Amino acid sequence: MFTTLKNAFKIKELRNKILFTFGMLVVIRIGSQLPVPGVDGNVFRQWFESQSNGAFSFFDAITGGSFMNMSVLALGINPYITSSIIMQLLTIAIPKLEEMQRDGEDGRKKIVAITRYVTVALALIQSTAMAISFGRSGYLTHYNALSVISTIATLTAGSAFLMWVGERITEKGIGNGISIVLVINIISRLPEDLASLFNQFVFGKAPATAILAVAIIFAIIIAMVVLVIILNDGVRRIPVQYANKVQGRKMVGGQTSNIPLKVNTSGVIPVIFAQSLMQFPIIISSFAGYKGTGVWSEILKYLNSGYWCNPSQIKYTVGLLVYIVLIVFFAYFYTSITFNPLMIADNMKKQGGFIPGIRPGKPTSDYLNKVLNYIVFIGAIGLTIIAVIPYIFSGVFGASVSFGGTSLIIIVSVVLETMKQVESQMLVRNYKGFLEK
Repeated sequence: MFTTLKNAFKIKELRNKILFTFGMLVVIRIGSQLPVPGVDGNVFRQWFESQSNGAFSFFDAITGGSFMNMSVLALGINPYITSSIIMQLLTIAIPKLEEMQRDGEDGRKKIVAITRYVTVALALIQSTAMAISFGRSGYLTHYNALSVISTIATLTAGSAFLMWVGERITEKGIGNGISIVLVINIISRLPEDLASLFNQFVFGKAPATAILAVAIIFAIIIAMVVLVIILNDGVRRIPVQYANKVQGRKMVGGQTSNIPLKVNTSGVIPVIFAQSLMQFPIIISSFAGYKGTGVWSEILKYLNSGYWCNPSQIKYTVGLLVYIVLIVFFAYFYTSITFNPLMIADNMKKQGGFIPGIRPGKPTSDYLNKVLNYIVFIGAIGLTIIAVIPYIFSGVFGASVSFGGTSLIIIVSVVLETMKQVESQMLVRNYKGFLEK
């Protein structure tokens, strides 16, 4: 990776793109420290630290600490991610959007424009709910119409600004801008989390215990990173043979290709969906100021990752089992709406392609479905292991960190994808130089 970056800096075009990306990331980190006008940061920080659930910890991690600081970028890039997922789902359900997607570049631009509008709408809804909740809880220095409107406008503008920065990085920088914005936010919290782990398990301990703790911490992190890399790069290649056909006086076809089916076909989406579904009631209850002790309070504890795998409260680990089931379910659900075996089988049939030993048409579709179901299950199990390990150590050993398996999946996947893009651009550059010579 470092060799790739070193070689990339030797090429002026790539060097400018990398420096532009770095400059945009610096702007984001500065923005994460600018407080929202009218919000009492000290009071809000005390409230945040009093929350014993993992919902806000993860939310703060993917906003790079902006949420706990209650900065202008407190909403982070989440509204855009949610908007993109919604548009992806609607494209399958609404024929008009599906038609736009097939219209090439023009259709893609229209979908991107709609995604932006949906992002602003979602940011407006979230910022309104947060501003009113802050005012009622006493986090605003002055609870009146002007302060509420100011908070709403600031938070919405911050989210829209992050969306703009992400798009500029995609256009003029390196990699997918939205993903890179998300990754830099997560990475910015890693030093604080590692310091917390070292304070808890290393500093002040006997030398032998401290060395063992350091070895275990890094062994777990390295093992999880390796597992993410294996899961991210795992591909099942389905061989495809194209029949010979005559065009004019020439015989064409007869080529061999393959359909690459990724083991982790749905990426990190199932984990995000499962986490969002589990954490939504907790977040709403917290903002609403709910402090009850009835049945609803017990339900929230089952949903709360802070109670999972705790030996003294083992019954709440049932919530972790529900979480695992949701990950597997969403892995199949998301794959089913983004991958259409029937359409692939029809396209292969039209082009004279077939899978050796499988008849074209519906048998091909059934075969792809069978293979897909098998590898999706393997991918879902891999995702589950990565997502669950941090909760086990947190519950059993009390390791309190804001990042987890989800964060590692996002970081490793984006870094690998960005490095591949840098290498491909360097390869194109070398080809151009060869052709000019």
